Amino acid sequence: MEKSEILKRANAYINAENDERFSNEIKDLIAKEDYKELEDRFYQSLEFGTGGLRGIMGGGTNRMNTLEINLATQGLANYVLKAFPKEAKEGKLSAVIAYDSRLNSDVFAEATALIFAANGIKAYLFSGLRPTPELSFAIRELKAATGVVVTASHNPRMYNGYKAYWNDGAQVIEPHDNGIIEEVNKVSSVKSMTRTEAINTGMLQIIDKEIDEKFWAMCKAQLFRPELIKEKAKEVKIVYTPLHGTGAMHVEKVLGDLGLKVISVPEQRNPDGNFPTVEKPNPEEKPALKLAVELGKKEKADCVMATDPDADRFGTAFPDKDGNFILLSGNQMGALLMDYILLSREEQGKMPKKPAVIRSIVTSPFGDYICKKHNVSMIECLTGFKWIAAVEANFEKDNSFDYVFGLEESYGYKVEKEVMDKDGISAAAMCAEMTLYWRSKGKSLLEHLDDLYKEFGYFEDRAISKNFPGSSGVQTMKGIMASLRTNGLKSLGGEKVVEIKDIEQSFSYNPANPASKKTINLPKSNVLQFVLESGTIVSARPSGTEPKIKFYINSIIPSGNGTDEWLIEAKEKANLLCNKISTDIESVLNAASK
Repeated sequence: MEKSEILKRANAYINAENDERFSNEIKDLIAKEDYKELEDRFYQSLEFGTGGLRGIMGGGTNRMNTLEINLATQGLANYVLKAFPKEAKEGKLSAVIAYDSRLNSDVFAEATALIFAANGIKAYLFSGLRPTPELSFAIRELKAATGVVVTASHNPRMYNGYKAYWNDGAQVIEPHDNGIIEEVNKVSSVKSMTRTEAINTGMLQIIDKEIDEKFWAMCKAQLFRPELIKEKAKEVKIVYTPLHGTGAMHVEKVLGDLGLKVISVPEQRNPDGNFPTVEKPNPEEKPALKLAVELGKKEKADCVMATDPDADRFGTAFPDKDGNFILLSGNQMGALLMDYILLSREEQGKMPKKPAVIRSIVTSPFGDYICKKHNVSMIECLTGFKWIAAVEANFEKDNSFDYVFGLEESYGYKVEKEVMDKDGISAAAMCAEMTLYWRSKGKSLLEHLDDLYKEFGYFEDRAISKNFPGSSGVQTMKGIMASLRTNGLKSLGGEKVVEIKDIEQSFSYNPANPASKKTINLPKSNVLQFVLESGTIVSARPSGTEPKIKFYINSIIPSGNGTDEWLIEAKEKANLLCNKISTDIESVLNAASK
């Protein structure tokens, strides 16, 4: 990009940005003549995608800042006013706004609320930080037209984000997503008012315990065996970390009300957007649970739990026979929760007529086998919990299935219907009850997980990702996907690829016979899946929230004779296969980087 164009965009931004913290960053870069950094901040505008905004905080059009928040909210407000003309005319529209512990989240949230208010949409703003699942719950509870949560979920500390929700409590999807994007792109001016004016006119209402208490009650109402918890709660000790996020108040309250002893990691209990003890506040990653595991060993805990900053993701670790804590993957915990929910519904006569579980396409097929045992349908959808919520909404519209559970491999679970997004708090409560249930049967969760493997087969999963930052990185990722789509992969890990699924092109085919195409009935998405001879599935997709490309390996070793010896051998086979596949993927990524 020419220096003149960079300076033109930079000065336009300075004139439009009313938050001096961000505009001064650009002034300083101009003074330093740091054109490389300026180009990165202005080579594109931060795109309002299908779920909202997410990016590194700072001044510039390619950063998260107050100007980008203002433009996004005005566009969303414009779309809501057009979508609900009758309610708009009657002054009955409202929006709910929540925010997490990240830097600037409270500033961005209040700016969002005041823009809604100035547009005649009553804003319900939480008095302090709250988790994403409570935002979804509050939209439904308050019968709001829309909602926003300011969060970047589990991303590194320099990120923040803005997720838009519709009146069903779910993240916006088609046709609303494209409609909102069009409105955002057309915004030329932004309406706003002062906080005092908004409160005095009744257009801004602060909410807290009236929603909190209903949310807590809902989480506890999902449990199957409250009497077991009451009887056995003192036998279980839980170490928990909110990773400097929103979860402590809720997890401690819900589990504490159940009589469970929860010991929160003191260094990570208080909200802090700098995330001083972790590089990434992500319960999927082992380093993030280091302090919790150390405390778990010291306290001889039965379970370590973690939620990410907005408490929609839920991670766990359990001690083995030697007292060493084993971190469970999202697929493993998802399978355990699914198994417990389905067997509990059967035992208690609570299984609906047409039960169904929903999982994303990159989630392990482990759960498919569990569902089959219980005569429950498994429905696949695109990656992201907004798609799980969309499938559930379709169940209600066409009466095709009855929702009983939803999961995705990235530590997302939804055990309830009242929240239309993943919920780490209700998952924590269900996990605690599940732990007690299997303890009452003389088993640990790790032992029960091995029992499931012996019954259904061994499933091992890996995730590989590589960052490609900047404008050149975007092109590199596009090149990788284009190459994989054009040339395919004939083999991975020494196994032939017997089927390629192209979700963007909506078809699958056998590479040995490219003409043998079958239709895939999913919304279009830039995802490729390679099915190997063993049934192992390798998926490739660019991240929707970070400048990186992801590969998911879901390996399968079919069930054998169900013995301990078979399981040991199966784990060795799966580990070897995943290692070989990982090596092949790394070669593809390294070649693209040159």
